[in-house]
Amino acid sequence: MKLPETGWTRDQIFTALAELRAGDLPTEGGAAFAYVYDSGERAASELAAEAYRMYLGSNGLDPTAFPSLLRLENEVVGFAAQHLGGGPEAAGSFTSGGTESLMLAVKTAREWARVHRPNITAPEIIVPATAHAALHKAAHYLDVTLVPTAIDPVSFRADVAAIAAAITPNTILLTASASSYAHGVVDPIAEIGQLALQHELLFHVDGCIGGFLLPYFRRLGARVPEFDLSVPGVTSVSMDFHKYAYAPKGASVIVYRDKALRRHQMYACAGWTGYTVINPTVQSTKSGGPLAAAWTLLRAVGDQGYLDLARRTLEATRAIVGALREIDGLRVLGEPEMSLVAFTGARPDFPLFALADAMKLRGWLIQPQFSGFGSPANLHLTISAAHLAVKDRFLADLRAAVAEVQTSPPDPGLAMLLQAAAALDFSNMSEETFMQALALAGVQGGRLPDKMAAINGLLDALPPQAREAAIIAFVNDLYTHA
Repeated sequence: MKLPETGWTRDQIFTALAELRAGDLPTEGGAAFAYVYDSGERAASELAAEAYRMYLGSNGLDPTAFPSLLRLENEVVGFAAQHLGGGPEAAGSFTSGGTESLMLAVKTAREWARVHRPNITAPEIIVPATAHAALHKAAHYLDVTLVPTAIDPVSFRADVAAIAAAITPNTILLTASASSYAHGVVDPIAEIGQLALQHELLFHVDGCIGGFLLPYFRRLGARVPEFDLSVPGVTSVSMDFHKYAYAPKGASVIVYRDKALRRHQMYACAGWTGYTVINPTVQSTKSGGPLAAAWTLLRAVGDQGYLDLARRTLEATRAIVGALREIDGLRVLGEPEMSLVAFTGARPDFPLFALADAMKLRGWLIQPQFSGFGSPANLHLTISAAHLAVKDRFLADLRAAVAEVQTSPPDPGLAMLLQAAAALDFSNMSEETFMQALALAGVQGGRLPDKMAAINGLLDALPPQAREAAIIAFVNDLYTHA
């Protein structure tokens, strides 16, 4: 981009932005079943946006300069601690999202072990195969060994026996999900908590997607296993506000059993010529906008308002899951305890990724998930309160799309692509060769094809490490100014 000689007018700027935005995923109206969380409550969203703008220029780096941010954070974290079963001694921090919250959980475990287990020189964290990828990222960034464990192939919950078998003298942290993203089920938290107590280990529950909503589901009569800080052995829980509290992006929290544990997540530096840096979380400079927006929504919606949003979400989820189980050719994976649903084909040859394309042509975004670690390839739905109003239209389109893809002839191009991929050696492949392989699926010049079935089929056929390398090669090419 080259700067204009003179600044654009407001109309020029917002006309250009509107034209760019027109090609994006719609964030309202219930068309998206991934990436966005739509309450359907425009007035509340506008209030949050106003609060965000009011605090846009404030800086959470120094609470002594912006004491209102300190007050807002203490109130938001105080609500979270209560909501997540913490006692009066519970302590936490507001973060930018689930990834930062999970990175802090791992950083805390590493620092705790350096104090309490100084003999450990190669720390390990135990992570079920269904746990969020952000835990893998945290282990990568923090130089901690990640030990993956198996899941039950029917329920898709973490296997407690596998976790127990994976514990070694180097283990510093156990992890579990409430719920897992992929299948919407809650891991056996109480049983894993007993392992944590037995071995005197920290135990983090990733409640980023379920921590806010599950307590409301329980109040509405749904069966929700215990998962929070009230469970013996659980030492920390993370929870996002930008998911089912419907706050703008950039709003999460991690809550610890007490301040002594939280202390290990903090970082301070006096070893330079400037001011002494103290960072409770990963970020230093950060806008107060997301925090103010989250605080505003909690105040504006209130407990009964969130209970109603949860009721609408639960009703939409039950209706969609029930219908999926009646559609010939589809199969729901597991027994979802959250508003997250994964379904696959009833037969191995079902054209699953073609179904995602057919739904996109009808105006719906559903998310493909690839096979591996005991889970077959599937399509994923993240259901929000706004989906209740559009569920009948969505299900009618889904039935029509299923009938369409089941009667369409197989894609010969996909068969040729997979045959070609099978002949490639992905263990020793340059980035240029990866891009050539992606070009076979229609990915060229950083652009994706309109239909994704071929590239999704290719990625699903690759082993995980090759899949990661292929995606890195593509995204590295995608982000270019040229």
